[in-house]
Amino acid sequence: EEILSAQTETKDALTRLYKTGYLSFQGLSDIRPHLRLLEIDSTLNTKELLDIARLLSITAQAVEYGDTEDDIMAYDSLNSYFGELDSLEFLYQRITQCILSEDEISDDASSALKDIRREIKQTNISIHNKLTSVINSQNNKTMLQDALITVRNGRYCVPVKTEYRNAFPGMIHDQSSSGSTLFIEPMAVVQLNNHLKELDIKEKMEIEKILQSLSAQAASCSRELEENQKILTKLDFIFAKAKYAKEYQGTEPIFNTDGIVDIKQGRHPLLDPKKVVPIHIYIGEDFNMLLLTGPNTGGKTVSLKTVGLLTLMGLAGLHVPAAEGTTLSVFTEVYADIGDEQSIEQNLSTFSSHMTNTVKFLDKADKDSLVLFDELGAGTDPVEGAALAMAILSFLHNMKVRTMATTHYSELKLFALSTPGVENASCEFNVETLRPTYRLLVGIPGKSNAFAISRKLGLPEFIIDDAKKHIDSQDESFEDVISNLEASRVQMEQDKEQIAAYKEEMESLKKQLSAQKEKLEQQKAKILQDANEKARKVLQDAKDYADET
Repeated sequence: EEILSAQTETKDALTRLYKTGYLSFQGLSDIRPHLRLLEIDSTLNTKELLDIARLLSITAQAVEYGDTEDDIMAYDSLNSYFGELDSLEFLYQRITQCILSEDEISDDASSALKDIRREIKQTNISIHNKLTSVINSQNNKTMLQDALITVRNGRYCVPVKTEYRNAFPGMIHDQSSSGSTLFIEPMAVVQLNNHLKELDIKEKMEIEKILQSLSAQAASCSRELEENQKILTKLDFIFAKAKYAKEYQGTEPIFNTDGIVDIKQGRHPLLDPKKVVPIHIYIGEDFNMLLLTGPNTGGKTVSLKTVGLLTLMGLAGLHVPAAEGTTLSVFTEVYADIGDEQSIEQNLSTFSSHMTNTVKFLDKADKDSLVLFDELGAGTDPVEGAALAMAILSFLHNMKVRTMATTHYSELKLFALSTPGVENASCEFNVETLRPTYRLLVGIPGKSNAFAISRKLGLPEFIIDDAKKHIDSQDESFEDVISNLEASRVQMEQDKEQIAAYKEEMESLKKQLSAQKEKLEQQKAKILQDANEKARKVLQDAKDYADET
């Protein structure tokens, strides 16, 4: 039920994307730590309050996005999420009215702050006027290093030459690095500077009061804010899934609990969609086990990964890159032994690493599991490897575990041919061009084509002939049977294409004949109509002549 619900949400979000466009969650941050602070009556700083304001801004956008007149979207699975959002417009307006940025509080945040800042401005003007008169005084010009006003330790000063330190009345606050200049606060502005300091303290205290007031207002809405955070996070995730599905043209899979997988035109999502060759792969209905064979670089492992990845994507509520009608099963576990996990640190060889995984799978897998093996039994003696692989597959087959495995072993191809409920599959390979077609063929074992590939790559013929002598005649004849089957299949496909072409040509001729017949019928009708008209005219003329006579 959870999986179907997640798939429906992805589908509904995708519908909204196509009809309404994308809902942006840009700037959404986690405000839960801020809400924890509010629980203990802490005062939030400007950044934390602006985070809440951004959350409310996105909430308002989401509410507007969800407010639709479209009947379909008004009753979809996302409508309840949008309906539960509370934009808290009054709180958003209050925060944004008071806080302009992380470093700036608005003058309009409170009347007291406005009065304090007005007084600060007037005091600054008074200080500058007095200092300007000090600088412009003829008595002081020789004592000043420069005719400018500067600030030291938050107090307004003027630069005085060191030799006049006793002659210039005021408080020394700083000295230049060379020692030639002293920064002195003239006595005429000491009181004004003191008053300015007091006003700065008052301003900070008033800002603290404003932040406390805003925090108290936010605290009174903490439950709604936390609910908004949860819903927006959920919607962000749902729309991210929908956006991803739109990018790779994903479709909603059909689910079952019977272990049936039928992936139609499946594409691995990491492969270039313009180049990838879609595959049709299925398991679980007529057979529970599929053995993929064929040459290296043919696409066997990619096919294996595609099944595993699309299954997990579907279970995660993602649409899958496959055609409409794709069926997936709800597996409780997906076990995959793909890639080489050999490790000199853990003293694991290739065979040991694969066997370690296999042991875990055999211990845990059941009829509700999907097991994927890449090159089962590889990395050891071929005879023993093939025997082990066959025993492992037989065990899983008896347990009715859905299993897919890639292999080069002829023994496993024979095992699939002779065991009910086990099927061969292969990745097509063009020996002439030495290139795989990446087409997956269920029901046909694949040939490794090692000799043909080696010959094409330039290995001397006498070495290939010598290699053939070391192959058991029974194995060679089996590979020949596979080659003949492959050749017959290719010929049948060509014949099928030719028949389809003939059929299309016949349909075209049939349409042409039908069109010609229709044209003849129209001509015949026109001739009869003309003849009738002429006959009526002759009769009318005869009647008129008879009447006149």
